[in-house]
Amino acid sequence: MIRFYNARILTMEEPLEIISGELWTDGDKISYIGETPAELPEFARGIDCKGNLLMPSFKNAHTHSAMTFLRSFAEDVPLQTWLFEKVFPYEDRLTAEDVYAFDRLAILEYLAAGTTAFFDMYFYPESTVQAAIESGIRAVLCGSVSGSAKDVERLDEQYRRYRSMHPRIGYRLGFHAEYTSDESLHREIVRLSQAEKEPVYTHISETRSEHDGCIERHGASPAQYFESIGMWEMGGGGFHGVWFDQADRAVFRRNGLWMVSCPCSNAKLASGIAPIREYLQEGVNLALGTDGAASNNALDPFREMYLGTVLQKLRTMDAAAIPAAAMLKAATVGSARAMGLHDCDILAEGKQADLILIDLHAANLQPLHHIPESLVLSGDRSNVKLTMCAGAILYEDGVYHIGAEPEEILADTEKRIRRLTE
Repeated sequence: MIRFYNARILTMEEPLEIISGELWTDGDKISYIGETPAELPEFARGIDCKGNLLMPSFKNAHTHSAMTFLRSFAEDVPLQTWLFEKVFPYEDRLTAEDVYAFDRLAILEYLAAGTTAFFDMYFYPESTVQAAIESGIRAVLCGSVSGSAKDVERLDEQYRRYRSMHPRIGYRLGFHAEYTSDESLHREIVRLSQAEKEPVYTHISETRSEHDGCIERHGASPAQYFESIGMWEMGGGGFHGVWFDQADRAVFRRNGLWMVSCPCSNAKLASGIAPIREYLQEGVNLALGTDGAASNNALDPFREMYLGTVLQKLRTMDAAAIPAAAMLKAATVGSARAMGLHDCDILAEGKQADLILIDLHAANLQPLHHIPESLVLSGDRSNVKLTMCAGAILYEDGVYHIGAEPEEILADTEKRIRRLTE
């Protein structure tokens, strides 16, 4: 058992209130939250939080983790050029061992920024699983098939292989996007989703050209086309949703779908600014992701929350467009639920011990007027003192506990990146 005491605690339960007290973990679960009792059991370790903040960890609800190898490599081009001329040719050179190495690099970044779970769509899922299990972090894999109906066999095989293989590994049905697949694949995924009663996830309406191209091909936007063929009957969601209109948002609302917004990636590739204010106002479930490091270029939830908030103010020319705390909820509770991690969404007794300790004494968070808002508008990754996943401390005060030294990971990735990009 681990005891956190002298803590401020933000459970993320509504209403958002900060309590003072302590939190205990027992194995992989939270066993107690409250005031200090008169008698204490024995603990393996006690951590004096010194008035700092315990809160749920961040969950990154859209990633291509191994794309760390293309960080700062494919710059200053729009999405279609970036993808087809800068990314795909180099991804063709990747091996399973490369993906494992680049995933380990991403995990260093996730943990230092307080992220304990990532929703990953990429090649060689066995490599991502290995990297996640060895490091102690959570990974939910998302199917990434494209092409035609025959390619769904691979999705089905991966779903059956990974969905229950490890307590910290999950799998969701998914495909890359409407524009990289045909209708036979879409209908076969609908069949698989309905047979297994599993939700489906995909990139959706990320760019104007993608959105309009679907209307030309199918006579409807991606969200509406997929609804017409039964794609959303088991739930799921989409990544980006930059070019959603009111009718598209209504599709997501009535089907209980999740929109995973990626503000930094959409801004960097000039894809547009997603209508996050309207998502919140109209009752669409909202989560946050970073996308890959090649299009972001960081895997940092603080940047997503900040940019997601201030861009809505600019887009709507309304300084009160959205409450900053809504972005904090999207990055923690919303992202966990979008990934199916309902035991990891808030801090509560019996929930998984996935939490972070924030240094409230840091100058950039002083004074403590409104802590949730300060985290979104003033916070950064340097404020994360400790990251715990499933009751295990994986990062603390700059030191990793993931079964490998950062220097080893960095040296390995440097050699591989040089080989791939020369």
